[in-house]
Amino acid sequence: MLKKCIFSGLLAFAAFAVTAVPVQAVQRDNEQKAARAQMMAGKGKSLRSIENKVLPRMAGSQYLGPEYDPSAQIYRLKFIENGRVVFVDVDGRTGAILRERR
Repeated sequence: MLKKCIFSGLLAFAAFAVTAVPVQAVQRDNEQKAARAQMMAGKGKSLRSIENKVLPRMAGSQYLGPEYDPSAQIYRLKFIENGRVVFVDVDGRTGAILRERR
């Protein structure tokens, strides 16, 4: 009986783990596709050009990566500096730095 309960619990956990990962992957994939489509249509800057502008300003920080909000067309670049997370929001259309939150 105990083996059956343990097996059922492990099976439920495995099913949850398998379904949770693709949701995040699909969301990230949709963000990438939206950013690329806007850039290809001439309505935005590439992530590389935005990173080339922001990364030198954040020297000494560890770059964690970007997020993209396709509806607002804003990139959020994440850094760690002196143990604190720093967010730099950049307009995806113009490449202008909108705000920096420490």
